[in-house]
Amino acid sequence: MQKQILRIEASISGDKGISTQITRELSEALQNKYPDNALIVRNVITDAIPHFDASTIGHIKDGTAALADALIEEVQAADIIIIAAPMYNFSVPSQLTTWFDHIARAGVTFQYTSKGPVGLLKGKKVYVVSTRGGMHKGKASDVVTPYLNTILGFVGLDEDLKTIFVEGLNLSGDQPAQAIAQARQTIKTIQANKTTHPSTEKEAVS
Repeated sequence: MQKQILRIEASISGDKGISTQITRELSEALQNKYPDNALIVRNVITDAIPHFDASTIGHIKDGTAALADALIEEVQAADIIIIAAPMYNFSVPSQLTTWFDHIARAGVTFQYTSKGPVGLLKGKKVYVVSTRGGMHKGKASDVVTPYLNTILGFVGLDEDLKTIFVEGLNLSGDQPAQAIAQARQTIKTIQANKTTHPSTEKEAVS
């Protein structure tokens, strides 16, 4: 069965961005793992998505939100989603949060119930590549991970979610190279996993 892979790029540094490089390497590894695949790349920097505003809501209500509909359809069709999430000033790029704003739609990607909201985007494998200039994992300064876990869970994309942390990229010494090497080793582990269905893989990713 063909695997649909959706890769979200979100680095203002373009090809030079470490999040771009690692997500592309992960994408290539997964394409090699699942030769029968279809890849869609959505670069939210070069193909900027308009900020979610009152006009967007109006278009959704009258059924003319073509871009938002297309973004949602890309996510719905994907078996595997790879998200580049570089940390800028303790957050993710505003272009990435705008992407989330457009794909979070009541009755389509989540629904309200008597017990609270329930995500509808189930059965997908999600990888987040979280790059940072400093060392933030497990600290109060890491507000990126809670945000991503919350918004992904809100739409149901947390069933099989793995985050690859690439930290200390702006530090001196060996830390940047070691972080990148560790991420690449993680990618090798993911590719070597013999599970045939992406939503059942359980790699240890740090």
